[in-house]
Amino acid sequence: MMKKVLITILIILIVFQFIRPPKNNSEGTSSNDISLVYGMPDAVHQVLVQKCYDCHSNSTYYPWYSNIQPIGWWLYSHIREGKEHLNFSEFGTYDNKKSSHKLEELSEAVTEGWMPLESYVWMHPQTKITPQETEMINNWIQSTGVEIKK
Repeated sequence: MMKKVLITILIILIVFQFIRPPKNNSEGTSSNDISLVYGMPDAVHQVLVQKCYDCHSNSTYYPWYSNIQPIGWWLYSHIREGKEHLNFSEFGTYDNKKSSHKLEELSEAVTEGWMPLESYVWMHPQTKITPQETEMINNWIQSTGVEIKK
């Protein structure tokens, strides 16, 4: 009996490998990308691309383990949720009130350290935002006219 259960589980896991989530890969930079909507120094844009865009844009770099299910579905869920909350690739579609609010939230997230998520930083330690990068992002946000709460 136990052998049949294990074989059934193994078959289910194998079949599940062929059921894959859609990939979040767009070609090039969107015309609504935040870097094109606001004047943004290259250094700030690079920090956002390197540390935020995987979950908050229309272009994700997928590590090898994303091809293993159910990990791929778990990542897809995180990316979908991240884009629902903030999508740098679609920032130009936000109205002024929403875009200002999202910039305030960005400042809060990097200042308080709740973004990127610890679970993401654990697997991608290079994405941890340094105090210097936080200051650079906050200085840029202030230059857009958005007031940052301290």
